[in-house]
Amino acid sequence: MSEKIVQTAGREQLGEFAPDFAHFNDDVLFGENWNNQDIDVKTRSITTVVALMAQGITDSSLKYHIMNAKNHGVTQKEMAAVITHVAFYAGWPKAWAVFNLAKEVYNEPVTENTDKDRYQNTIFFPIGNPNDAYAQYFDGQSYLAPVSTEQIPIYNVTFEPGCRNHWHIHHSKSGGGQMLICVGGRGFYQEEGKEARELHPGDVVNIPANVKHWHGAAADSWFSHLAIEIEGEETSNEWCESVAEEDYEKLINIVRENPFR
Repeated sequence: MSEKIVQTAGREQLGEFAPDFAHFNDDVLFGENWNNQDIDVKTRSITTVVALMAQGITDSSLKYHIMNAKNHGVTQKEMAAVITHVAFYAGWPKAWAVFNLAKEVYNEPVTENTDKDRYQNTIFFPIGNPNDAYAQYFDGQSYLAPVSTEQIPIYNVTFEPGCRNHWHIHHSKSGGGQMLICVGGRGFYQEEGKEARELHPGDVVNIPANVKHWHGAAADSWFSHLAIEIEGEETSNEWCESVAEEDYEKLINIVRENPFR
């Protein structure tokens, strides 16, 4: 049996003003309910964070419960996956607000021995391991970290400066395509026949099925995005040629000449 949870905040803050509420808070909610062994405390902590996030509560009470979840074994990676998953049901703005609180709670910077370490300390999601399985389809070094492998697969893809993937197409008979959610650094996205789009944290890219495109980092910046595959019928990926070096150089020059575009 886990250590008994004892709460005194109700009596300390409201004991004289609202003694009944203090009793219910300390003795019933946290005393009886949180010490119930039907589900473990880690699961109870996650459930509480989800419930508060769904209601749009992003004050000190949610920060307390995120800290409580951390103290009961919820890792940063698990918390990131929980918030990302709930975002699809509770709303994207709520997720951003909760991530800001979670970053404060999980403020455990990586020792900065390399450029990768320094960049990792600027983003919430893990960079992960070298993306060796798809290395042949990238020019430069990329990394891959699974955020969620259940229900909706979500991966954090990170590009070193100058790294970009080849032109490719997400084929689908119906539905399909991909969504990118930018979470760090600066990068680009381009569809065939269109101008490239500069990407920053918070930007969302909706990639239709059967559209040839590429995405990657700016020459002077790391770049990370969450990659979400959209369900479809008879889906497949087709990898094509590399992004021409001269085209990428032209893109870099345009940004240099128009930094505030």
